[in-house]
Parts: sequence; C-alpha cells; structure tokens
Amino acid sequence: MPLTTLDTKTALVVIDLQKGIVAVPTVHPVREIVQRAASLATAFRRHGLPVVLVNVAGRAPGRTEAGPASFNPPPDWAELVPELQAQPDDHRVTKLRWGAFYSPALNDYLQGLGITQIVLAGIRTSIGVESTARSAYEHGYNVVLATDAMTDGDAEAHQNSVERIFPKLGETATTAEVLDMLEKTR
Repeated sequence: MPLTTLDTKTALVVIDLQKGIVAVPTVHPVREIVQRAASLATAFRRHGLPVVLVNVAGRAPGRTEAGPASFNPPPDWAELVPELQAQPDDHRVTKLRWGAFYSPALNDYLQGLGITQIVLAGIRTSIGVESTARSAYEHGYNVVLATDAMTDGDAEAHQNSVERIFPKLGETATTAEVLDMLEKTR
C-alpha cells in the first residue's frame, strides 16, 4: 500500500547502519542507502520528530546453523556510520537480536512520546528491517517502509520483503515520497 499520510506523532527508526554491517556486500549501493537514510534523519530532526538509531552488537545465544560459531568483530564494528550525523537527542538502541523491539526499551520510549507511526530504513531488509517492521505492526504502530533506503545481501530476499511482506505490514514509499509527505504535513 502506498503512503497516504504521516501521523503527527511519527518517528524514524534506522536499522543497523553501522560500520561492520555496511562493509558487507549488498544488492544496492550502500552509499546510496546510507545517504537516503541520512536525509530522512536530517528532515525528521528539522521537523522536531524523533530519530531512533539502532545498531546490533551480538546475536541470540544458543546453537544455530546460521553464521560463524564465534565472531570477533573489530572494535568499531557496531559504530553507527558518520553520515547519519547522530545527535545527542537521537534515541539509540543496541540490540542483540534481529529486531529492534526484542527488548521493551524501544517500545517504552516510543509509547512515552505518544508515537503512533514509525518510518523504517536500514540494512538487511529481510532480517533486521523486516523483523522490526513485524514487531512494530504487532505493537500497533502504523508502519511506513522507505524501500529505497534499505537493502539486503540477497536480491530475492529483499524483493520478497518489499513486494510480499511489507504491503501486509504497512505502507511503502520512496525516500522522496516520505520527505514530500513530511513537508506537506508539517
């Protein structure tokens, strides 16, 4: 479903745009994804709307067939990319699972502000972004997915999320459409 409106209480949530994740090959040019997410963050801040910057610093404990048995990331692996120009007022979430809502901290923060809608951008469309979108939907938020401000390492997984999953969870839009709607409604 295309973007119809932005609620007065909307927040931007940016998933995993951090040094270690953006260094991994992606389907779309990562610089363009980062630039679009950064433009969203700048616009949200300019309009006095919350920006949530999420990074991942680990994974779920236990046995799994996915990924290396042990992972020793470089010291700056979880640092947010500088292009996001993180501000002191931005809310930060460090997650140890795929989705940003695993811990109640994000939902508590958003509810405390009376947020009714979130706009999502970030990396690993089919993992971190989709997991967060699913949880946001389950928590009752109106979800907007800035589909050109996200990418994945797998083209089919990205396409599946954008074309099949996201329309069931919320509205999809380009960065330009979100920015245009933001200007029209603020």
